[in-house]
Amino acid sequence: MSGHAESSAGGSPSLATMHFRRVGIVGVGLIGGSFALALKTVKAVDTVIGFGRTRANLDIARKMGVIDEIATDWDEITGCDLVLLAVPVGQLPEVMPKIGPRIGAQAVVTDAGSTKRDVVAYARAAFGEALPRFVPAHPIAGAEKSGAGAARPNLFNGRPVVITPIPETDAFAFKRVRAVWQLTGAKTVRMDVALHDTALAATSHLPHVLAFAMMNEIAQRPEGEAMLSLTGGGFRDFTRIAASNPEMWRDICLANRDTLCTEIDAFSARLALLRTFIAAGDGASLEREFAAARAAREALTVLSR
Repeated sequence: MSGHAESSAGGSPSLATMHFRRVGIVGVGLIGGSFALALKTVKAVDTVIGFGRTRANLDIARKMGVIDEIATDWDEITGCDLVLLAVPVGQLPEVMPKIGPRIGAQAVVTDAGSTKRDVVAYARAAFGEALPRFVPAHPIAGAEKSGAGAARPNLFNGRPVVITPIPETDAFAFKRVRAVWQLTGAKTVRMDVALHDTALAATSHLPHVLAFAMMNEIAQRPEGEAMLSLTGGGFRDFTRIAASNPEMWRDICLANRDTLCTEIDAFSARLALLRTFIAAGDGASLEREFAAARAAREALTVLSR
């Protein structure tokens, strides 16, 4: 199944009346918190309850109005008619078995994980009869800041959210989850699970690995401090995402490691080719590679407008 965008207006005619009595956010960070604020902004939820492992972060979320209540027990999942799993994917093998038996009979569940094959496998093992009402998703709307304090209601505005239903997914659950992501201002894209993980390995996971590697390569040199004092916009733009959450990106890289390793090998080959041109003084080939990259980048800029 190839990916394709779906219009917010045409894809979900019930957006105007979409409403949830109680929404559970498991992991009230940038994504989970922004999801809650977006639903609150359009008055699509009565009460948001936050689940998390760090009380200090949950206190911040409640003080900021991101959530209305702090959960004290996993049993509170049962009262939610919508649940968002927004914890790092490495926490899901522990979290999903706690949630699965407690999902209400009419509730729908979605997630925000940057990988999907592993998330689907965890859900199949943990969700039982609730599996058809789990609709995997991935908002392409992150930032280098994390925690409830970074949440903002417009984070998803105009941004793609990839929805990856599985064969077991109930059609009504899919439509409801698609609609709720559209309520946040996002543009939904339906995509096969495997295609999602391959695409994201190349366009998101690999760039993060490169940014982390570049930052460490310079910073850990004996003269690194002096070199970093001379960095310009190019270096700072390229390494901006190296400020991202290390735990989250550790989990993403390990969860998608086979596909990511393939992408790292492909990039290494491309870099080796450029090195060959540079070492040989082959300016014509080097310029040809740079021109092709420039044209592709300019086309991407036009496409994203």
